[in-house]
Amino acid sequence: MKRLFFTVALLVGLIWNGNAQKISENALGLRLGDNDGFGAEISYQRALGSSNRLEGNLGWRNSRNVDAIKLTGLYQWVWNIDGNFNWYAGLGGGLGSWRYNKDGASDSGSFVFAAGDIGIEYDFDIPLLLSLDFRPEFGGSGYYENNYGSDIAISVRYQF
Repeated sequence: MKRLFFTVALLVGLIWNGNAQKISENALGLRLGDNDGFGAEISYQRALGSSNRLEGNLGWRNSRNVDAIKLTGLYQWVWNIDGNFNWYAGLGGGLGSWRYNKDGASDSGSFVFAAGDIGIEYDFDIPLLLSLDFRPEFGGSGYYENNYGSDIAISVRYQF
């Protein structure tokens, strides 16, 4: 509990002291990772100010044994590192649905989860945003083993 309190206090302190860069009003693209099979997500970002934004992702999995769909929403804070490089952190959550079918055995269900997000991004001089992030997800009972899933993903987004 002390670690959680310290982490939250550190994050809040960084938010208030961070150097912000103007971020794009809208960005649309793909987030490509491997969170328990969610290899691709359609991703949309909407600026809420000069250093805050909302991100929504719709992911799907279609494999031989498992089909799933997942919707994620995150609130993010963005800070400038240097020039066109930024780093960001966020909190949010989501919900999903899955279906398993193998060798005559089948199961299905729904899940909800809480999520965090931390990453770096490069804002090109053209309307292109490239990012790399880590997203831990907690909850998801019935889908995630031990109620935890995480991934590292690369995102490519068109800014407008």
